[in-house]
Amino acid sequence: MTRFVLGRIGFYTLIAVLLAFFTIPLLWLVTAPFTSNPTYEVKVPDFTLENFQAVIDHPYALPSLWNSVVLSVGTALLVVLLAALAAYALSRVRLPGRDALLYALLLLSSIITGTAAMVPLFQLAVELNLIDSQFGLILILTGGLLPAAIFMMKDFMDSTPKSYEESARVFGASPLQIVRHVVVPLVRPGLATIGVWAVANVWGNFLMPYLLLSDVEKQPAAVITYTLYTEGGQANLKMLSTFGLLYSVPVVLMYLFVSKKYGFRFHGGIKR
Repeated sequence: MTRFVLGRIGFYTLIAVLLAFFTIPLLWLVTAPFTSNPTYEVKVPDFTLENFQAVIDHPYALPSLWNSVVLSVGTALLVVLLAALAAYALSRVRLPGRDALLYALLLLSSIITGTAAMVPLFQLAVELNLIDSQFGLILILTGGLLPAAIFMMKDFMDSTPKSYEESARVFGASPLQIVRHVVVPLVRPGLATIGVWAVANVWGNFLMPYLLLSDVEKQPAAVITYTLYTEGGQANLKMLSTFGLLYSVPVVLMYLFVSKKYGFRFHGGIKR
C-alpha cells in the first residue's frame, strides 16, 4: 500500500513538473507584453500598452507579419493544389513502382533538408534571379514541402469512394469537374490538414527567408525577431515579448478556426 501511494505521489509530481515546464513560458508570453519593465520572471502585469506602441513604431515589425502571411498563405495554396492533384493521380492511376516512388520521395525529403540543400538552393536561386523575390521563396518552400504533402494527401484520396466518381462520369463529367465537384468536397479535412501543416512550417521558417531575402522590407517575422536586440546585443524583452505574442496569435486563431470547422482533435485525428 505504501509503495502504491509513493508511486502515485511520484507520478503526479512528475506530471506537475512537466506541466510547469510548458506552462511557465506561455504565462510569460501572455503577461510580459503588458508589463512596463518585463524580466525573465513571470509576474503580475500592470496592463500597460506601451510595449505594443513600441512594436507599432518599429519600421519593420508589423510589415514583417504581413510578409509572413504572404509567404505562408502563398506556399500553402500551392502545396494544397499541387499535392491534391498529384495525390489524386497517384491514387487512381496504377503505375509500375508507384508506392516505391512515394516512399523514395518521402525519404529523400526527410534526408535532404533545407540545411543540407542550402548551398545548391542558393545557387539555383541566383541562376534563376530569385534572390530577394518572395515569389521565388514561395516556389522553393513549396518544393520542399510537396513530397510529404503528397504522401499524406494520398491516404485521404485512397479513402474516398470511387463509386461517386463513376456516377459523375456516367453523367458526362470531365476529370477536372470530378475532382472539383466530387473529390474535393470529400477530402476537405485532408486539404485543411495539409494547409495548416504548410502554414505552420513556413510561418516558423527562419533559414530560407534569411538566406534568400536580403531586403529587410521583404523579410518575414521569423527573421525580424532575430533583430530585436539592443545595441549591446542584449535581448529587448519589451519588443521580443510583445512581438512574440503578436507573432503567435495568427497561428493559434488559424488552428481554432480549422478545429471548429473540421473537427480536429488534440490527438491529431479528424472527423470524417
